[in-house]
Amino acid sequence: MIIEGSFTVKAPIQKLWDLLLEPETLGTCLPGAEKIEKIDDVTYDAVVKQKVGPIKVKLVFKNKLTKVEAPNHLELEGEGEDVTKLGHMKQKTTMDLKDIGDGNVEVSYKSDVSIVGKLAMFGDRIMKSKAKDVEKEFTKNLQEKLKSIA
Repeated sequence: MIIEGSFTVKAPIQKLWDLLLEPETLGTCLPGAEKIEKIDDVTYDAVVKQKVGPIKVKLVFKNKLTKVEAPNHLELEGEGEDVTKLGHMKQKTTMDLKDIGDGNVEVSYKSDVSIVGKLAMFGDRIMKSKAKDVEKEFTKNLQEKLKSIA
């Protein structure tokens, strides 16, 4: 399943880049994040709770940065599973930041997500809808975070 989108954030591109690579920022901006921990320069452990349809999941996963071209492009791969064994997930994501002028940065992303188990029964439509909801809340939280440190 491909999940992709873009959003615009008002911030200097380098400041945004730096924030996006800080576990504390991601933890406070990502809906449902219980823990995001930097293991080394390229590896992050995460625990995220979400409600997908009628099912609540708690995903424990590891992400690894596979390509970093500051402050414009990154690629990461991750794998994890729900703690109650409702599903297993693998993902590959690319993210690009583009300065579009007037202090705005366009963030575009594309994730190739593979899900097996009970979570997979919801299909692309529900999972993509959930991803859009998470994106909206993440963007709002990130913008607030940027305002508070400006």
